[in-house]
Amino acid sequence: MKIENIILLTCKILLVSIFFVPVTVNAVEVTEQLHGSSYVKNSSQLREEADRQVSLARRELKQGKTDSAVNLLLQALEIYHFTGDIKAQGLVYDLLGKSYVKLGRSKQAENAIRRRLAIARDLKDFRSQIFALNNIGTLLMQKGDFNPALQTFIEALNIAREIESLEGQGLSLSNVGLANFRLGNHNQAMELYENALNFRRQARDSLGEANTLNHLGDAYLLVDNYQQTIATYGAALRIAKTISDRSNELRAMDGLITAHSSVKRYDRAFELLERRLSIAKKLNNIREELKSFESYAKLYEQMGQYSTARNFYERAILLAKTLEDSREELLLLDKITRISKR
Repeated sequence: MKIENIILLTCKILLVSIFFVPVTVNAVEVTEQLHGSSYVKNSSQLREEADRQVSLARRELKQGKTDSAVNLLLQALEIYHFTGDIKAQGLVYDLLGKSYVKLGRSKQAENAIRRRLAIARDLKDFRSQIFALNNIGTLLMQKGDFNPALQTFIEALNIAREIESLEGQGLSLSNVGLANFRLGNHNQAMELYENALNFRRQARDSLGEANTLNHLGDAYLLVDNYQQTIATYGAALRIAKTISDRSNELRAMDGLITAHSSVKRYDRAFELLERRLSIAKKLNNIREELKSFESYAKLYEQMGQYSTARNFYERAILLAKTLEDSREELLLLDKITRISKR
């Protein structure tokens, strides 16, 4: 066979091989494909594809796979931008905001939620404006910007009152109360929490009611009103257990443990703490297990049983190492050093 024929045959084989090699598509390439002439799907098919990605993202979020969910949401967002579906973009920004919060990416979270708010305003979607404003206020609170957060919550409350949204008024009043609490206006905060509870009960918002009750319990605890503290946290705990709201359930338990130990009701505090640890293990939540061990240590330290307290701090340190949380590890080591000097 002549050399020219061999070269020609080799080129043909290479072309065929390249044609059949599968191409992997990533999020960065989505925009290029959407605008490319080879992309033959119509608007309806594009919408179905984006909807499917959002559905998959929701499933990933439920399974705790937040990074994967974000990638799916970003791909869906590209399609919704291309098709001009503003309403769908707003829903995706809402999910992205919540996802970034879970990942601790506060700047991206705030950006996504502010975009969500802008779309809600363009569409005159007042209900979505209420929740977006409350989410922005919450992020501002986490940064310590209490006054801007308060103004944001008040804006949400005014909209909720205008459209007579019971759910929106309950949420916004509760957050206005929280901002006042952080600003040191404790009595005003308690009044706002009580008012918020009325709306949350009218709206049958059990999760919101448990959350506001926990806020109110924090306020009563701060002013040393232990009778009201225990009653309020107890109410939050009962509601949270009924609706399987683990977050508020654990939070109510923490409040009750602190309250009972403050008045030296150690048996009740240990009983609650045992239940708390059991829930954390059942959820396979290492962070909550760590918090339970630290609470055990604090209780034993308060009772003067320093060797037992040290043991629980050491167990908490092991979990901090598992979580690769060096900051928490140092704080726990400092507590061990402190009790070693007693």
